[in-house]
Amino acid sequence: MPIPVITVDEMRSWEAATWSAGILEAAVIDQVGQAIANWLLPRTRSSDSILVVAGRGHNGDDGRTAAKYLVERQPSIIEISDPAADIRHLEEALTRHPTVILDCLFGIGINRDLSPQWSAIVDRINRSPATMIAIDVPSGLNAQTGRPMGSCIEADYTLTVGAAKSGMLAPSAQPFVGYIRVLHDVGLTGLPARHEILFSQSDDFRHVPPPRRARDHKGNFGRLAIGAGSVGYHGAAVLAGRGAMRAQPGLITLSTAPDCYFPVAAQLQQVMVNSFGKDWQPHPKSSALLFGPGLAAPNLPSFLVDTLTDYWRMADFPVLVDASGLDWLPRGDTHTDYPRVITPHLGEAARLLDRHPRDVNENRVESLRELSAQFGGCWVVLKGAHSLVGRHQGPVFVNATGNPGLAQGGSGDVLAGFLAGLIAQPRCQADIETTLRLGVWKHGEAADQLQWERNNWTIEDLPQAIHT
Repeated sequence: MPIPVITVDEMRSWEAATWSAGILEAAVIDQVGQAIANWLLPRTRSSDSILVVAGRGHNGDDGRTAAKYLVERQPSIIEISDPAADIRHLEEALTRHPTVILDCLFGIGINRDLSPQWSAIVDRINRSPATMIAIDVPSGLNAQTGRPMGSCIEADYTLTVGAAKSGMLAPSAQPFVGYIRVLHDVGLTGLPARHEILFSQSDDFRHVPPPRRARDHKGNFGRLAIGAGSVGYHGAAVLAGRGAMRAQPGLITLSTAPDCYFPVAAQLQQVMVNSFGKDWQPHPKSSALLFGPGLAAPNLPSFLVDTLTDYWRMADFPVLVDASGLDWLPRGDTHTDYPRVITPHLGEAARLLDRHPRDVNENRVESLRELSAQFGGCWVVLKGAHSLVGRHQGPVFVNATGNPGLAQGGSGDVLAGFLAGLIAQPRCQADIETTLRLGVWKHGEAADQLQWERNNWTIEDLPQAIHT
């Protein structure tokens, strides 16, 4: 089930309830160590070296315990209790060029600036080119406010214990937490806190989409219409089509600008491709419509905007809008109960809200809710590191997959196509919230798999890597 984002005080209460229930701290620490190893082993190679930098408290205990379960990687441990004296041991360990550093210096209890001696330790670790994995919280970050207390570890990933802490999602924390992964199943009692901001987990999608049966045929899985691609931007249509194919709707029809027909059609075999004509409309049996990817050329026919916005207002099936199509949307209510979905990145969201991107980034949840309210209560996928999925009311879900490799042109086109291919399927329309979350999760998961295989993958590799 999704894991709520909690405060530091709520985390302490959760721990206290666990100890009161008779569960030993040592038992939880052991499970944390196993969880760290279980996450790290599949993401490292036998030739990789792991350095655990451990402090005096329970955060250090987590790292020391993890080392016991990482024997396949022959980890080394540096104990830091007196930073002025121990920095020479750290320097010596770093000369061996570890592949991965586990930051286990300080946990969530830090509430004052680091001393100059501790800052020197943190700054020296940050200069290492190793992949940085912070355990629970990057050392030096205030987990409640999200502000660095002087110096702070700059992590590539933060493996936070139990649940993400609210400060980790603050804009001030972004340069330090990297990508957050929640180690939830570590022996703590049932989580007492309930919040509207939730982290998605892989188990949330165990039965989504529903399994296909022997008696099924393509008519059971919907027909997706896509309006995408214009001169100079035909690749967006191809990527959206390939993304949609990975979701396996029954049929896909893609309409593109006449000048793009041949390059788009030549690259898509399964997708039926045609071009926009004067009286163009999506296929009458369509079960969902995606429009926007690559519709950026200045010479697109004016009727196209009117046609597509009319479908946004009135179509009796789901409509998803991405990229250039976002600028065409009418504000206000739609005249249908069928789902409407928009998928802006930070810059597009800022343009729609007439704000600076920095303001949107500093208020991501509030920006998502305002976008939804302005566009008829639609679903919003606000893309970026830890993409958000939600509406103007109800829960907002934080995605926990993906990596900086997605910061390439075309990744959003693949996502839009994949999401649309899912929501075109009648069986997935019954729970649109979970379906959208699944799509965002699988898109990021595919990027994570590609990053493991090689760090110079391209967006053209992404659709093939998506698995449901």
